[in-house]
Amino acid sequence: MSGDGDSTRAILFALGANLAITVAKGLAAFASGSGAMLAETVHSFADCGNQGLLLLGMKQARRPASPDYPLGYGKAIYFWSFLVAVMLFSVGGMFSLYEGIHKLPHPEPLSSWWWAVGVLAFSIVAESISMRACVAEVNKARGTRTFAQWFRESRQAELLVIFGEDLAALVGLTFALLAIVASVVTGNPLWDAVGTVMIGALLIVVAVFVAIEVKAMLIGQSADPIVSQDMRRYLEQRPEIARVFNLITLQLGNDVMVSAKVEMAGAGTAPALIDCINRVEADFRQRYPQVRWSFFEPDKQD
Repeated sequence: MSGDGDSTRAILFALGANLAITVAKGLAAFASGSGAMLAETVHSFADCGNQGLLLLGMKQARRPASPDYPLGYGKAIYFWSFLVAVMLFSVGGMFSLYEGIHKLPHPEPLSSWWWAVGVLAFSIVAESISMRACVAEVNKARGTRTFAQWFRESRQAELLVIFGEDLAALVGLTFALLAIVASVVTGNPLWDAVGTVMIGALLIVVAVFVAIEVKAMLIGQSADPIVSQDMRRYLEQRPEIARVFNLITLQLGNDVMVSAKVEMAGAGTAPALIDCINRVEADFRQRYPQVRWSFFEPDKQD
């Protein structure tokens, strides 16, 4: 799985791209009067704030455990990621939808449309660079899974949010560019309003999908299914363990808690049993460094 540093890299790439894009889009929206461009400006501005919230969440998630929070603050990143999804829905999606619907009955002609086209072309290039950095980190985590499978099974909320934002941004930019070109070619500014509505609908759909996945993490999900299966196989192959009755994993940000109920293989005396458990636990945590808490329960039956 990608680590905290990998996610930070993807977020910083996205933040740098969105800061430059926001300024460029704002100037183009002012010069051209395009509703689609204004919607994209608000979208990029919201994305900048979103990435700041993700960085804040990652910083809070690294705080050490305390008596009040014995399992640490790892899940703090889930709260901030969910808030980002809400902002993407409200500030980005709902504003764009409102702007587009408002302009549908009274479309306004575009002026200096070449500004908007030039800025959109620049924005697509900048967003593609950000998307490429994000995809590189996603590929480290997804293995042989498809992007859709990784999106459903990922436990890295911040990387999932950045992937959703970058994907929505690239598609939204394409919508805006097509809307402006259609308005210019046909001489009908209605296409600009239609493009604005499409951008708003896109942002809302992406925000809902991101929110659903992050909500599951907030409630409490197991570790990545691939990692959980590998952990079980590893324990079953240990000579000290005769049988694994059940294995429970819980993802807490970048940390994982593991609880295992197993039948030990002929440990004999109580001190020997303790030594076996300690040896298995030490090797297990060395193999899976993301495991911060582990609890082994020896038993004869489930």
